[in-house]
Amino acid sequence: MKRRSTYQQKMIHNYYENRDNIMMQSLSEVVSELYLCSNDRRRGQLWKRAETAMKAMGVKPPEIERILKAHDLTALAGLVSQKF
Repeated sequence: MKRRSTYQQKMIHNYYENRDNIMMQSLSEVVSELYLCSNDRRRGQLWKRAETAMKAMGVKPPEIERILKAHDLTALAGLVSQKF
């Protein structure tokens, strides 16, 4: 197994230290893309990305399920504004 350089170790450390902010940014981008999306296939991919981001942020599973089941863009946007 290769050893990581000091630079690589710092990059990995910084990623995990800022993971919540990264996921929040990703989720806010998904909300914007969902609002503008007109393609059903792409919309499905975006909802999957939203689910992954919400899980990584630690959103409670019942809330994730409720938002995804209803495809409630307003609730998803509210979650983003609430977390910021």
